[in-house]
Amino acid sequence: MDDQTALCAHQLTAQINLLEALTQLLDDELDALASRNGDNLKEIARTKLTTLNQLQKLDKDLSKYPQATFSHEEITPLTEQVKDLLYRCKKQNDVNAQAAHQAQLTVRELKDILIGAPTSMTYGQDGSVVSNMGELVKNLKA
Repeated sequence: MDDQTALCAHQLTAQINLLEALTQLLDDELDALASRNGDNLKEIARTKLTTLNQLQKLDKDLSKYPQATFSHEEITPLTEQVKDLLYRCKKQNDVNAQAAHQAQLTVRELKDILIGAPTSMTYGQDGSVVSNMGELVKNLKA
């Protein structure tokens, strides 16, 4: 293996390690979203940003290699592993985005119910969405 291929392999291995760390961060992020742990979410976001910046720098460095470098038998499995990890990260990020959106909707609906918004939504006994006109909090004496 020549020096250029060895350096490329080293950088791809570093990229794999960062992507594995990002995968773990995304799992932790989903746990924090589920438990509504805002402080933990802030810390994860900071770490995620640092990891993404490192990945971006590595990707820029890797883009300088000739395309032929990536067809070496030592490099091909590493690039496949990077692609797999990127796919997993994207998929987990999509799940996290949906979970964050659902959490935001839940908080908004709870706020609307508590302040007696004119179009608060609740659920009926059959599970269907029921719109009420503030009846839930009109007689609340708190």
